Amino acid sequence: MRVLLTGANGQLGQALMVAKPKPIELIACGRAELDLASPQACSEAVRFYRPDWVLNAGAYTAVDKAESEPELALAVNAGAPAAFAEALAATGGRLLQVSTDFVFNGAQGFPYLPHQAVEPLGIYGISKARGEAAVLELLGPQLSCVLRTSWLYGPIGKNFCLTMLRLHGLKAESGEPLRVVADQVACPTHTAGLAEACWKVLANEVVGFQHWSDAGAASWYDFAVAIGELGVLAGLLERPALVVPITTAEYPTAARRPCYSLLDCSTSRAALGLEPVHWRDGLLKVLSCIGTSN
Repeated sequence: MRVLLTGANGQLGQALMVAKPKPIELIACGRAELDLASPQACSEAVRFYRPDWVLNAGAYTAVDKAESEPELALAVNAGAPAAFAEALAATGGRLLQVSTDFVFNGAQGFPYLPHQAVEPLGIYGISKARGEAAVLELLGPQLSCVLRTSWLYGPIGKNFCLTMLRLHGLKAESGEPLRVVADQVACPTHTAGLAEACWKVLANEVVGFQHWSDAGAASWYDFAVAIGELGVLAGLLERPALVVPITTAEYPTAARRPCYSLLDCSTSRAALGLEPVHWRDGLLKVLSCIGTSN
């Protein structure tokens, strides 16, 4: 099986390369090799390499910055999937499009099923929702999989876990509290677990809308507290900072975020044949990996 991977230098792309099954012929493309803002480049890559699957792990993920760069966000998150889908429809390949819980508005208060209607609140979510729609329209549900995830983090890159780990150290040393939003709820998802799910999609030829996150639920506050506690256990912190819960209103951002975007992953877990991993177990795995590499 030949797979064209985008976003190879990102946190998910790196995890995907580590977890790659041996029989896979992987063509890994970072930003330097493939500009996702260029539909022509995306189309030409498919026609040149003729992959069995495009695993589109690359994305514009700067949620707040997207509000001031809507054209770029839409080009990468909607234009690239559309270009891949159109080209794959001609060459006969399939597409795995990695998407996000931010396509939902967060108003219903219980986990979202894969086929529920989307209603994004900001440009980032809008761009990802348009990418999903383009894939299904141009390639069809039998030749594509849209795999949504939430609150992705890992041992490399820019993510909430690594930011909080750094802030725990700084705030504990200065004696200042760490203020974190407590009224937004979803589930943190570690990159190694999502990478395994992605490869299972390809191996099992799973198609249509799917959801994958770690198990359980957490607020950003819960996540930050756990990062401090488990960071000490992993030997990355001498002590955690005091974490103080605040409201979304107390931490204004350029982009609106869903207040509850937990994903129902039950049907996807069955289709992929994977057991759920609680988010705290995933977090300890990531922090232990960081500790080992230091």
